[in-house]
Amino acid sequence: MKVSKMFFNTLREVPAEAEIPSHVFLLRAGMIRKEVSGFYSFLPLGMRALHKVENIVREEMDAAGAQEILTSAVQPAELWQESGRWYAYGPELWRTKDRNERDFVLGPTAEEVFTNVVRQNVTSWRQLPINIYQIQTKYRDEARPRFGLIRSREFLMKDAYSFDRDEDGLQVSYDNMYDAYSKVFTRCGLFFRPVEADTGAIGGSGSHEFCALSDTGEEEILYCENCDMAATAEKADFKDEVMPAEEELPMEEVLTPGTKTIEDVCNFLGVDQKKSIKAIMYEVYNEDKPEPEYVCCFIRGDRQLNETKLINALDVPEFAIKMADESKMGPATGCVAGFTGPVGLHDCKIIVDTELVNAKNMVAGACKADHHIKNVNYGRDYTADIVKDLKLLQEGDPCPCCGKPVKTARSIEVGQVFKLHTKYSEKMGLTYKDENQEEHHVVMGCYGIGVSRTVAAIVEQHHDENGIIWPMSVAPYHVIIDLVNVKDEVQVEVANKLYEDLLAAGIEVMLDDRDERPGVKFKDADLIGIPIRIVVGKRAGEGIVEYKLRREADKVEMSVEEAKAAAIELVHKEIRG
Repeated sequence: MKVSKMFFNTLREVPAEAEIPSHVFLLRAGMIRKEVSGFYSFLPLGMRALHKVENIVREEMDAAGAQEILTSAVQPAELWQESGRWYAYGPELWRTKDRNERDFVLGPTAEEVFTNVVRQNVTSWRQLPINIYQIQTKYRDEARPRFGLIRSREFLMKDAYSFDRDEDGLQVSYDNMYDAYSKVFTRCGLFFRPVEADTGAIGGSGSHEFCALSDTGEEEILYCENCDMAATAEKADFKDEVMPAEEELPMEEVLTPGTKTIEDVCNFLGVDQKKSIKAIMYEVYNEDKPEPEYVCCFIRGDRQLNETKLINALDVPEFAIKMADESKMGPATGCVAGFTGPVGLHDCKIIVDTELVNAKNMVAGACKADHHIKNVNYGRDYTADIVKDLKLLQEGDPCPCCGKPVKTARSIEVGQVFKLHTKYSEKMGLTYKDENQEEHHVVMGCYGIGVSRTVAAIVEQHHDENGIIWPMSVAPYHVIIDLVNVKDEVQVEVANKLYEDLLAAGIEVMLDDRDERPGVKFKDADLIGIPIRIVVGKRAGEGIVEYKLRREADKVEMSVEEAKAAAIELVHKEIRG
């Protein structure tokens, strides 16, 4: 494509809204434009990169035996009510009505729709297994859209669903998709790591996220260099510390004026924070009850609470829980801000971390202003409605698998695979008949890739101070030819001939034939990140051009034929392997 004929407009200044490199460079390179918060239009160069990622996804899904379909992005509310997610999905679910006041949603995902498609068409074990997918626009009404394509309200997603006879079949489908995802992200040029993950609003159990490592990523992952342990912070298990055995001592209430923090009370009493109990209070809301249920969580004083683990322990949607208003919770339950402990609470659900069950002679709030209790013991002095691991694994904590210190990294989630089991098939009546005409629920898996987010993740990993550095497999074009002087007939002839030859060889090429200064063209070439740049300049009459790879600093002069051959060879090598 000749740039003079392209819809092509780069920006010199960094847009005020842009916060991270992918957002900055995709806007500056004229690949995307903001319409309104969380909504972006893809312009020609951006669309070509998006299609490259989309085609890689499609090729690997097809190779893995999945079949492509397309469902409507507008989904009837009845399906979501049937699955139980009409309420449970929360405020991110974009609800709307038609002119007849019938409820619909703009689909954020498609478990219900795909389950409905299969239950209308599958009845026999002979039709299983099935894996079907789509690449489609999705909508989530994010409270705080940010970082451009990383967290937007409209995005392109590939979602696939497997349907099997039993758990063994699901494992085969899951492993198949896991392998396909590894191939997708490798071909996209991403440095990524699959990690164990929480299933969130999708549900089910057993999940891996494919995380593109990036310092600007929103998500924290934890990993161990000594073993294979790797998980998101929300999912990571915590290995309880075994505390020394002690004889249980009598409880003793002590005056601790002004000591509202763990650090303050432990310093005041001269005890290690490991010997203290931290209280965190919450309100949980139910769609059928106007008043909240109060919840009080207890963990060791030197630990941090993992809210995702708490939400899973309570089995409530994330949006249905919030920090308690202690001025209201106090009169109802007996808690006292800064001095709450597990002894003496009433009318609230008590959740205790597993580590406290065998911890002896702990210090806890006395549910009385300026007082704490020494020698508090689980079982004797208090019990729990739920005992679960509630701890947040942090850098330096022992690995739950081998005990060595774990490390952390930031990442961007680009894909996730789930084992749904029979979560949706049971609720929505998706069954099949086996060889003996006995009816069973279909066992399902779910597999998502953020296609537009993957584009942003690639830029996050592949850029420098001058712009994007596209991997060849996803670059909008493979080669850009910069014509230095559009008024020089020899340069024009050489550039056009090289352009036509590369096109004939199947190379995607841009010819920058604009009447602009060379510096402008060079800056634009770096900004948009085309992998190979060939400059046709003053030595064109000698048959000499400048050849440069965007990812390298060096540039070399070579003959036109050598440059053409080098470009063709590199493109074929990096795309075809």
